[in-house]
Amino acid sequence: MLHPITRSALRITSTLAVTLGFLWLLAFLYVRQPARSGARVLGQRASAERLRADVLVLARDLVPRDVAHPENLARAADYIAGEFSRAGITPQRERYAARGGEYENVVARIGACSAPLVVGAHYDAFGEFGANPGADDNASGVAGLLELGRLLAGRKPPRCLDLVAFSTEEPPFFGSQDMGSAVHAANLLARGERPWGMVSLEMIGYFTERQEWPSALLAALYPRRGDFLLLAGRIQDRELIRTFKSGLVDGERMRFVSYGGPYVGGLDASDHSSCWARGIPAVILTDSAFLRNPRYHAPDDTPESLDYPRMAEGVEGLANAVLALPAAR
Repeated sequence: MLHPITRSALRITSTLAVTLGFLWLLAFLYVRQPARSGARVLGQRASAERLRADVLVLARDLVPRDVAHPENLARAADYIAGEFSRAGITPQRERYAARGGEYENVVARIGACSAPLVVGAHYDAFGEFGANPGADDNASGVAGLLELGRLLAGRKPPRCLDLVAFSTEEPPFFGSQDMGSAVHAANLLARGERPWGMVSLEMIGYFTERQEWPSALLAALYPRRGDFLLLAGRIQDRELIRTFKSGLVDGERMRFVSYGGPYVGGLDASDHSSCWARGIPAVILTDSAFLRNPRYHAPDDTPESLDYPRMAEGVEGLANAVLALPAAR
């Protein structure tokens, strides 16, 4: 027979284990919002070769792409506008002045409405530590944006889209009104076109066998392999996350997971923060950036380090989610 103290200790341990398990389940259901992969409505396949070709132009031919090299930023904008045009979407140049320089966003609108869904990616690269190819950060996001345009050109999504390649996301502009995404958001609001939501494509091409997390709690809730793309936002963005997740389609080697919860470090580190500052729901779609990619903001962030077939699966999943969105009222 067990000693009374031993029995008491076992009861306490058992109760604690059940309680912790219950709290883990609540956190899992609330923060991750697990859902089955959506039904496929997209009839096309994204091209890994086209994604690779776009990344090579940006991260091999147009390096550096930073504030100190405006000629390469201008050439990048020309390339992006040309690819949208070749896809059958007429781009607009959204020019603006920032800190003594002249810059531009490239905007491709699909459909017409007064509350667009903005999907954007910045095409400038970090340049404070020397020449940085910026393949994952963020030629990968721009390549995904261009491929999304190719997949959706000629279609009629339930909501009109602004596909936007932003300039001036990186320092010294980050967090200021001089970010290209801040300029675009302000211009939309000035025209009475308040966005329905925004998705920032920020580093979507790097995949690994091991995934790092900044806390034990996140490590307990999320995958240990870096074979996914993360759709992340604040508690206020949970409805937008849930709506998108219902249409996201996992690939054969790539899956989607989501985070919708309290602020954690780095959650605001891209163009979606410009929408947050204006009360617009916004999320980031990412490979988890510096949590996974050791080449972040470094000279070895090269095109050869990316996994283009998995990138293609991610773009297909996003395109499917856009087509599966509820229609605008």
